[in-house]
Amino acid sequence: MKRICVIDGQGGGIGAAVIKKLKEKYGETVEINALGTNAIATAQMLKARANRGASGENAILRTVAEADVIIGSIAVVLAHAMMGEVTAGIAEAVASSPARKILIPLSQESVEIVGVSLLPLPRLIDVLIEKNLDGYLKSGGTARGAKPVIGEDHV
Repeated sequence: MKRICVIDGQGGGIGAAVIKKLKEKYGETVEINALGTNAIATAQMLKARANRGASGENAILRTVAEADVIIGSIAVVLAHAMMGEVTAGIAEAVASSPARKILIPLSQESVEIVGVSLLPLPRLIDVLIEKNLDGYLKSGGTARGAKPVIGEDHV
């Protein structure tokens, strides 16, 4: 069973929306770990039916090392993002994890990703699952080098 870690902070709304869609699509065929930078984010993701949840830097550092897939906004690899909730340690642990990382191009930081279309969050989550995660899971998790799909031509 593949282990998917969904990371979110602040109110946990993005992570909860992702988990809800993952549960609708995959049910109990994957294990979903909700990793919140704070307890409120973790609680929201657990309400969305994550299998397990943990909060804080140490929980994230330890769990992403054993994940198969990490899902979160681009902010999870930016030190001090989410009003400081993403520590340098979290950003480094996520970036250096051997897990496949599928990042949603949403950021409240002063970072702009050039060439990415401005789709609404529900559509971004659909693209994340249909175009990025499905292929990875169907390949048995061996498609690490597969090109991610993002853009208006995939709307």
